Amino acid sequence: MDGPHSHSHDHGHPHGHVHVHSHGLASPHPAQAAPWSILRMTVVARFAAAVAVSAVLWGIVWLSMR
Repeated sequence: MDGPHSHSHDHGHPHGHVHVHSHGLASPHPAQAAPWSILRMTVVARFAAAVAVSAVLWGIVWLSMR
């Protein structure tokens, strides 16, 4: 044997994809901006949305009872 190697070995393992994380593995993902939030709606808008959802659900019940 000639002793220690005089050349370096590349130990990188290219897989064709990149792992990009801006937070630690144990921490949750950072919050992202929501396009809309029910908490930002006015009381009148929330009430209107609740009435609309209720009407749709009652429509489903009415149709299923026919």
